[in-house]
Amino acid sequence: MAVVAGMWTDQFATAAAPSLDYCVLSGHPDPAEPASGYLIGLADDRQLEAYRTLRRENFVVEQGLFAGSDTDDIDDDSRTRVLVAVTPDGVLLGGVRLAPATPVDIGWWTGSRLVVDCRLRAKGVGQALVRAACAYAENAHALRFEATAQARYEPMFTRLGWIRLADCVIGETGHVRMRWPIDRIERLARTTKGMLAEALAPLRGQQMSLGGTGFRGDDGAPVPGSDLVAACDAIIPSLVERDPEWAGWCAALVNLNDLAAMGAHPVGMLDAVGAPTRSLLTRVLRGLGRASEIWGVPVLGGHTQLGVPAALSVTALGRTARPIPGGGGRIGDEVRLTADLGGGWRAGYAGSQWDSSSHRTGAELRELGRFVARTSPHAAKDVSMAGFAGTAGMLAEASGVGVELDLARIPRPSDASLAEWITCFPGFAMITADRPGARIAPAGPATSAVCGVLTSIPGVTLRWPDGTTTVAVPGAVTGLGES
Repeated sequence: MAVVAGMWTDQFATAAAPSLDYCVLSGHPDPAEPASGYLIGLADDRQLEAYRTLRRENFVVEQGLFAGSDTDDIDDDSRTRVLVAVTPDGVLLGGVRLAPATPVDIGWWTGSRLVVDCRLRAKGVGQALVRAACAYAENAHALRFEATAQARYEPMFTRLGWIRLADCVIGETGHVRMRWPIDRIERLARTTKGMLAEALAPLRGQQMSLGGTGFRGDDGAPVPGSDLVAACDAIIPSLVERDPEWAGWCAALVNLNDLAAMGAHPVGMLDAVGAPTRSLLTRVLRGLGRASEIWGVPVLGGHTQLGVPAALSVTALGRTARPIPGGGGRIGDEVRLTADLGGGWRAGYAGSQWDSSSHRTGAELRELGRFVARTSPHAAKDVSMAGFAGTAGMLAEASGVGVELDLARIPRPSDASLAEWITCFPGFAMITADRPGARIAPAGPATSAVCGVLTSIPGVTLRWPDGTTTVAVPGAVTGLGES
């Protein structure tokens, strides 16, 4: 019997079709679990050489799919990773490679060149390698992961959770383009904001409840009969306990961002602090006091209590004659992200909290805070714990529309993957929506770029460099509806 194996390819790899008679997924005609088991991990140099030898034996020598060599540009890409299945005594059972699909990694990955040594009766190894590749891609911050499989193996991919995209033909053989579903953005939006409509239902009885018509669910609330805007945010207790000075700083930061998003000038803050010890209380107030001094916004009063579980919330007051709504966007409006890309990940919160503010001067922070007021867009929101993608969905939902984000145009720090950046708390980041070509004000140390558009399709969609769109959040983010 011939030694055979198939391939797992993506539509951008220069790969020929697997054999009509054999495929890696069918394996040995009498398969069995390897007696001693196997482990899947990243290939070392020796294993990488063995993997490439196995590829050549199958794709070049046995199947004649390539002339001379099956290597290509993906093999030469330093970002390419090869996962291999190896027995405890070092026998290579198979491998698969995966890599970013674009020159600058924006979270689009593909898998290819899956090969299993069928001489070893390695039952289930091909499927295990596919599952491992999916997990690795997600851990590498992929937002889109795709491959192309022979049509007859579509049911197997479907059982593993893959989604059919379209039929295609490779080397006169029918194939199916498949995508592994990655719901990172949807999960974040659902866990941080998805409960709001139901939870806030008891508060919606009065005319001005939750900000009133035009401002329902906004970052701050216009105070009836005045030019005041009020905003209130709490800091999660675990952050207060773990990093109290940072918690105090953030309590001011998030509230002042809320006022900035509505175009309001801050005039004061009120705090409510609970702490189990005097030391923790002192450190929380030290962080809040430093923020108050640097921004030049006084803490007017509040409530302080010792001997209780850690708790911290701040209310900020600002003034504006024309508050900017979060739900004022219109279909066709350009969506712009204006964000301070300076700084870095907060120690202990890599991938979730970007600290752009603690190294800034008061003048720089105040300049950032005036951006929305000076620009006066149709709609604005500051990026919350739902991340850029989720918060853009909130702006769209409040506007009664949807949003499409062009991933390649989103400004981000060089030290953050795109998936991390659009799902983290980014320090200072404002989302604005306005007519195409609308004037914008100076953004101080921030970077500003149009990176999306409001559409008639509800939810959040992502546009990729090849023109493909994928759904990041289907439908409403909060359920509060149009403001």
